[in-house]
Amino acid sequence: MQTLKHYLLIALLLLFFSCNVSPKPIDYGNDGCHFCKMTIVDKVHAAEIVTQKGKVYKFDATECMINFMDEFDTTEIALYLSNDYMTPEALIDATKATFLISENIPSPMGAFLSAFKTKADAETMQADKGGTLYNWTELLAKFKD
Repeated sequence: MQTLKHYLLIALLLLFFSCNVSPKPIDYGNDGCHFCKMTIVDKVHAAEIVTQKGKVYKFDATECMINFMDEFDTTEIALYLSNDYMTPEALIDATKATFLISENIPSPMGAFLSAFKTKADAETMQADKGGTLYNWTELLAKFKD
């Protein structure tokens, strides 16, 4: 009976840790974009979705992540993440980010879209490079058009 209890405890622990809802590091140069299938190499424009069950989808650009949402049940998504333009490889909460579309900052899929952790960083870059700022809701509406 003790052995059965140990196996049940181990099974419960495995189940608990296998459903971890958290970002996974992007392996730049090896991971592929789930939407367009390009290899992810750009360390300032990549993005990631994590589902409620912990499944991770990686993208080479935020615009690929947004386009992927059209073919996915968004109620299953726990995290929307984009790379912070100011901190390469750092994933930030896309729903709280400020986005800049500037033709002076190329992105992998040609949408000229960059994410910033703070609005101040985005405004500083906008002053230097031009373009238009968006929050998450405004950005989704723009891509629906």
